[in-house]
Amino acid sequence: MEVRLMANVFDYLQWRGDLTFTQSPPNAVDALIFSALAYIEYGGSVEQEPNRQELLRDAAEYFFTLGDTEDRVRVKNDLELLKAAAATVRFGFTRLVCYRDLLIPAQETQFAAVTFLLDDGTAFLAFRGTDDTLVGWKEDFNMSFQQTIPAQRLALQYTREVAAEYSIPLRLGGHSKGGNLAVFAAARSSPMVQDQILEIYNNDGPGFTQYMMGDPGYLRMVPRIRTFIPQSSVIGMLLEHEEPYMVIKSKTVGLLQHDPYSWAVMGPGFVQMEEITADSRFLDATIKTWFADMSNQERNQLVDAMFALLGTGGVENAWDIFHPKNIGNYLKTLSTDGNIRRILSGEFQSLIEAARKTRERFSEGKALPEPVEKE
Repeated sequence: MEVRLMANVFDYLQWRGDLTFTQSPPNAVDALIFSALAYIEYGGSVEQEPNRQELLRDAAEYFFTLGDTEDRVRVKNDLELLKAAAATVRFGFTRLVCYRDLLIPAQETQFAAVTFLLDDGTAFLAFRGTDDTLVGWKEDFNMSFQQTIPAQRLALQYTREVAAEYSIPLRLGGHSKGGNLAVFAAARSSPMVQDQILEIYNNDGPGFTQYMMGDPGYLRMVPRIRTFIPQSSVIGMLLEHEEPYMVIKSKTVGLLQHDPYSWAVMGPGFVQMEEITADSRFLDATIKTWFADMSNQERNQLVDAMFALLGTGGVENAWDIFHPKNIGNYLKTLSTDGNIRRILSGEFQSLIEAARKTRERFSEGKALPEPVEKE
């Protein structure tokens, strides 16, 4: 099938939208749709009290009455998805509860989640991925050297609260960082809560540092984790994973494949590929080699220096990073701040060296050694 003719989540909604979850149980494509719907800023339309419920179609109707809708979503397709999903029987009559949306710059914290109650007697806890705030991006980078980040701890607390309020089977999921939060929350939940969890869906979300790989709660959940990455995945290959993953086809290339709207859908699942691309393997190996040569302190210094540079222009939105005025501010900072220049320059050289080593091993047909993290 030609790439331009590949079906996506919108085609799926047209095909499957008239079936309830009782008639056709939740699947991986449903999980991706719920995960994408977590990016919507529902605001006042969905109350935080656990006993307050609202149909998705009613929440969507309220959302579109507020105006400036494109300014309140991550990408335009999120608007189209909300409109299309709300118009179906399958999603429109799901009930939204326990909406949370927190942005705390001083604590480098960005977290949001919403729970969907399904007609089959189960619930789907959807965790939002990284939004367009610089705070959210900084928190993501903190994963590289912190054992836990605030959003992960909030995801665990959120899961405990929903599980206590609704004694029903649960599914957890998210896209990008949201997938990581879903896995973390399931892994660190009590055995009683874990017994409620049917599946965890990680849609191209990063893994964890080595500390999580031997965690008993994580290992107990591994058989229930469903991880999906596009064939040129970058984000989903970051850090470490114990669970297997399914490689799926995307209609775009490179980093753009992280976009869930580019993923190819076939029936109630995705179009599966045999393996990730050579470029994705190379980049993954390079980054892992680069990270392995850095201590946690060095990773911390790198992230702080990078975001100190980005913040010199007063940038709050990630999309403003490449504004010409801000690029001028970065160059000025690099010329005057020797510490930031030294850290970024040194680590850039280390990244080039990691790429050189990786290319040599690839050209010789050698397997890469397992990276050993520095303390």
